[in-house]
Amino acid sequence: MPATPPLPPATGAWREGDPPGRRAWHHAEAPLLLESGRRLPGVRIAYETFGRLAPDRSNAVLVLHALTGDSHLAGPAGPGHRAPGWWDALTGPGRPLDTDHWFLVVPNVLGGCQGTTGPASPGPDGRPWGPDFPRITVRDQVAAELLLADALGIDRWAAVIGGSMGGMRALEWAVGHPQRTGALLVLAASAAATADQIGWSAAQTAAIRADRGWQGGRYHDAAPGEGPHLGLGAARRIAHLTYRAGPELDARFGRAAQPGEDPAAGGRHQVESYLDHHADKLTRRFDAGSYLTLSAAMNSHDVGRDRGGTAAALARYRGPALIAGITSDRLYPLSQQRELAHALPGAGPLAAIDSPHGHDGFLVETDRVGRLVRRLLGRALADHPATPGP
Repeated sequence: MPATPPLPPATGAWREGDPPGRRAWHHAEAPLLLESGRRLPGVRIAYETFGRLAPDRSNAVLVLHALTGDSHLAGPAGPGHRAPGWWDALTGPGRPLDTDHWFLVVPNVLGGCQGTTGPASPGPDGRPWGPDFPRITVRDQVAAELLLADALGIDRWAAVIGGSMGGMRALEWAVGHPQRTGALLVLAASAAATADQIGWSAAQTAAIRADRGWQGGRYHDAAPGEGPHLGLGAARRIAHLTYRAGPELDARFGRAAQPGEDPAAGGRHQVESYLDHHADKLTRRFDAGSYLTLSAAMNSHDVGRDRGGTAAALARYRGPALIAGITSDRLYPLSQQRELAHALPGAGPLAAIDSPHGHDGFLVETDRVGRLVRRLLGRALADHPATPGP
């Protein structure tokens, strides 16, 4: 008989006393002024770096993760890192994100749960922020990343790269700080959240709040199995169906039963087992409060807000840009990337990645994404030659 897995923790967040892994931290001295007008004290940003920063700091590339990603761009799972690097295949000497040449900076997002200040972090009273963590926006996340850039002495990124939520932040860097953004690569993202995307998010966050283990957001000290893991798992199941494409799921699983189980007798289909697996993994490495916080930030995403609309906002950035989307993406359809490519002056034609893997194609299709990264960084070098790291 297989061993029974341990009960899920109340939170999968990185906590004080956990192994640091490859993380470094920047501690902001002053409170961070948020878009709402509130000030967030005690901001700490966890980040990882790969490669070496050139003496003139011209070779720094900012790489931005998606909703449930983190700073662990590359490398194995291990102490401090519950999952392997999410773009490991792209990162390293001779690879598209060539660490012999580029200095990669990968921050964990503000509001996240892997070392950067978020709902699971200690608040002013020393207890986890929980539901008292302030509402933040994508612009607030970029404001925190700006503090990190300043701390590292990087006045201008050679390139800013991101997919999905990371793509939203990349756009905000380009529009809000065009003088500090070199080349730009945005994958599977949009100029603004749509009603459809907000609706899918609402179903996920409702599942978390409906879990009695949610406890109004004050669950971080609960015993294993007593946190909101059921709601977070349900949210992940809903999300994962939007991340993959229907034809792919049909081809992989069809109506087949999970081996040893009979759906007619209460057992599972293979696709149900697949979703259960991904739900369980997330509950062991993520935090429900961060899921709500980051989902709300994504729902507020609109590069044109208070900037005269989308077209006027995107016209602020005139550097080299590459916009890419996945042909089978049903969450961020290709039409949204087409809008970005059309409106960004330096973008050129849309790069459509023909893939059956849906939204997750920007993570799965490493060969094709790698070619786009090489092209983008080649344009960065052509416009502003970088000095290789020492």
